[in-house]
Amino acid sequence: MIVIDTHIWYWWVHTPERLTQHQIDTLESRNIDIVGVSAISCWEIAKRVQYGRMRLSRPIGQWLELALRFPGVRLLPLTPEIAVASTQLPGTFHKDPADQIIVATARVCDCPLVTSDGKILDYSHVQTIA
Repeated sequence: MIVIDTHIWYWWVHTPERLTQHQIDTLESRNIDIVGVSAISCWEIAKRVQYGRMRLSRPIGQWLELALRFPGVRLLPLTPEIAVASTQLPGTFHKDPADQIIVATARVCDCPLVTSDGKILDYSHVQTIA
């Protein structure tokens, strides 16, 4: 399993040309059985649409339904364990709660996180794929 950051999920569904070849290869790998999407990513995309910072090809509810049906995608719940882990990340991590939850999700699930976010890539306490 891998976990994908919100922007990776959005790009994969909406603008795949923004993904790196390595990210595409990872998402399409036959060795990856589950592409985990944190529940917070649904909220994050909905909030960006609400604030006009993201445009979708269809209404948000329809977009999420379609995006959650992509090959191998599994919605990962925000469990109490992940909620607590997001508040106890080792070292120094920035204060974006969505990123904290996504990083904690990857750590709790013990799997790599696919991201292009420099702040996450620079964080040494989570395995990443850029």
